[in-house]
Amino acid sequence: MKLIKLIFIALIFSLNLSYSTNKPKLLWFDATANFERLSYKDSITYYLKKAKELGFTDVVLDLKPITGEVLYDSKFAPKMKEWNGFYRDDNFDFPAFFISEAHKLGLKIHAAINVFVAGHNFFDRGLVYQNKSHWQSINYTDSGFVPITQLKHKYSAMTNPANPEVQNHELNVIEELVSKYPEFDGLILDRVRYDGIEADFSPLSIELFKKYLGEKEINIDDIYRWTKNEKGKKVRIEGEYFKKWLEWRASVIYNFMKEAKARVKKVNPEILFGTYTRAWYPVYYEVGVNWASQNYDPSKDYEWATPDYKKYGYAELLEIYTTGCYFFEVTKDEVEKLNEEMIKRNEAGMGETKDYWYSVEGSAEIAKKVIMNALPVLGGLYVEQYKGHPEQFERAIKMCLEKTDGLMIFDIVHIVNYGWWDVLKKGMN
Repeated sequence: MKLIKLIFIALIFSLNLSYSTNKPKLLWFDATANFERLSYKDSITYYLKKAKELGFTDVVLDLKPITGEVLYDSKFAPKMKEWNGFYRDDNFDFPAFFISEAHKLGLKIHAAINVFVAGHNFFDRGLVYQNKSHWQSINYTDSGFVPITQLKHKYSAMTNPANPEVQNHELNVIEELVSKYPEFDGLILDRVRYDGIEADFSPLSIELFKKYLGEKEINIDDIYRWTKNEKGKKVRIEGEYFKKWLEWRASVIYNFMKEAKARVKKVNPEILFGTYTRAWYPVYYEVGVNWASQNYDPSKDYEWATPDYKKYGYAELLEIYTTGCYFFEVTKDEVEKLNEEMIKRNEAGMGETKDYWYSVEGSAEIAKKVIMNALPVLGGLYVEQYKGHPEQFERAIKMCLEKTDGLMIFDIVHIVNYGWWDVLKKGMN
């Protein structure tokens, strides 16, 4: 009897180990950070082999960085031929070679593009700095209505997702990409969102919102207004239609995602349609996105959500989904031990808080909760957050694999710069 029990325990352990080992593991290759490094065929082959040896099952190839340029010949978007002073051979079909080499190694490969962004504010480069300035987001800040190209603390010059011209451009780029490279296993859309809670307050957006409300006449103050508190600090005061504004923005993103999937599937029914978002769902309404399942009703948990907000959850549209559990703190307990002065959150849709979900563990749990098994959740990590702390990075990898259905590492450039191949290997195995 004792022997049977030991065999049973060993079998269960083996099954659990196999399940963990077989979870999808994605390694992201950023477009600009790796521009020179990935301009040579032998370099591409080398790093893909490293990915395979480490145990990655998939790679993600960024082909449209935040400037709005693309890394291939396109009818709709300018081609990025140079970055940081380095010029890539214009005759090199970069995506085609990358796909071929990945598949030779048995790796799945997904194309990634940044959608509602068309400029890099740190370099004054991109479409919104050329002939598409009317695409850019107009943010209602405490200083008034400001074009995002003037907000130099933001590196991404985001566009207005509600602008039909912007949407049509992005849909054309998406459709062309999957047509041009049908060998991709999947497509992962990034930055399918608004810049933040202050976006977009262009006249076009206000008119479209009025139509959503049934042609009601509203003032900007009906959404929100800025005023000074007793300490003289400017604060945002929500108006009568603030929650409906959040709902409308979520509907804009949902409808775009629905149309994008239809376009993709019309061209290539076999390619996986997916996206990447951050994992902090309780405040992600600030960027206008409801990535939850439609079976999840956020109005029961959060005061910012209307009962109709759940209609614009898009999890059921997805076939591959990775979420950024981008926190230095790995466990919920670590967050509890933080001192207030140590908290500094700069990512879109984040605030200063000590809530438990501001950790790899907590954010993974939130993501799994709101997705409600609509599809697997692949927990993502931002390597640079662990600079100087390889042991914390290793723990974070293990936590993602424990709490979610897989792993995504952003980005290979940091692994190369820090020499963390062994750290990755230990965390993943």
